[in-house]
Amino acid sequence: MKQKAKLVSASLQSLAECGSRLRSGHLVSFPTETVYGLGCHALDPIAVQRVFHAKQRPLSDPLIVHVIKAEQALELWDASSKDPAGSRCDQAQQLEKQVLEVLTTAFFPGPLTIVARANPSVPQIVMANTGYVACRSPSHPIARALISSAQCPIAAPSANKFGHVSPTLAAHVMDDLGNEDVWIVDPSSGKTVCQVGVESTVAKVQIYPSPSTTNEGSKAFGCISILRHGAISSNSIREALKKSCIDEYFDVKDGVQYTPENVNNVAPGQTVKHYSPHVPCFMVSVARQQSSLDQLSKEEMKALSQSVIIDYAAKLSRYQKYALAYCDLSPSGDAQKAATLVFETLRWSENVKGATHVFVPDMSGEVSDEGEEEALVLAVKDKLTRAASGVVVASFQ
Repeated sequence: MKQKAKLVSASLQSLAECGSRLRSGHLVSFPTETVYGLGCHALDPIAVQRVFHAKQRPLSDPLIVHVIKAEQALELWDASSKDPAGSRCDQAQQLEKQVLEVLTTAFFPGPLTIVARANPSVPQIVMANTGYVACRSPSHPIARALISSAQCPIAAPSANKFGHVSPTLAAHVMDDLGNEDVWIVDPSSGKTVCQVGVESTVAKVQIYPSPSTTNEGSKAFGCISILRHGAISSNSIREALKKSCIDEYFDVKDGVQYTPENVNNVAPGQTVKHYSPHVPCFMVSVARQQSSLDQLSKEEMKALSQSVIIDYAAKLSRYQKYALAYCDLSPSGDAQKAATLVFETLRWSENVKGATHVFVPDMSGEVSDEGEEEALVLAVKDKLTRAASGVVVASFQ
């Protein structure tokens, strides 16, 4: 099949042409600080359909809308509408608008996606028919220049085939989408393009129908649920609410899910099988990580000789000498380094000649989401868990 995708530079003239292409309803892939996105005009349903078709993505998995300014995101959320949908009271609408303003002020631009009730102008296809739209403002200069050139909000999931490993290089995008009609912005700098390396934290804002009593005995009027772990921690979100004196009104909790593909989600990255290499991937149980090498059977040694190990903090290092190939994302447990490398390493693993399996450590109970470092550990844990479809094994057979 003849290659349709086209690499383009990140020059101002090239980005201007890419912006025109987006306005006309076609696709452009571009780098962000997290991963490469596959962008389209967010308010053009036909353009959005092209993204789903190119990625072979189910319509149950929504897209994130990218904007430059917080005000542009607020316009896409119902709380900021002059004529909000439904019959919510003014107090609830004002509180929702206030928390959205607080979060966008604190974290835009950057790796936080906020999910909230959508303005009626947002196409249902963007939201998987849930009525909630996800928005973020990327900090990457190329992404911002492209959105500015496009003069419209850009809906952009990761630029890969659905379920495959997310791309952090233009070459990764070409590998997955080379046969699609897409322009791929390639800075050709030879340096790391996506500095964070994992997708944004996703936080859903929801107002309760009636006030709820928190564990501390106070009245909460809503909650902020972390639906996907990334570089922004739940503790950072609590601190932002506290600084604005609205922390007492909101619960902040972990809402990460593992769902089948036929469930309509309000945010992307919720399916249990995600970020998966083309070689079957499994998590090695904590007990097996800690067991003696004397317990390693001949059958396991043979299986390991045909397997790739992707490690973190040397949890599986004792098995390195038996493996076909081995890579530790960070022997010292540096979460920021591991996050930058995790997707590139998963793509490397599927290209190791002779590999029949990929093994990664089960990181169950690793940390709580208290700070930025811990948030990235949870992000790495989430990516490896979904790469293995949540499957934990007690042996290497």
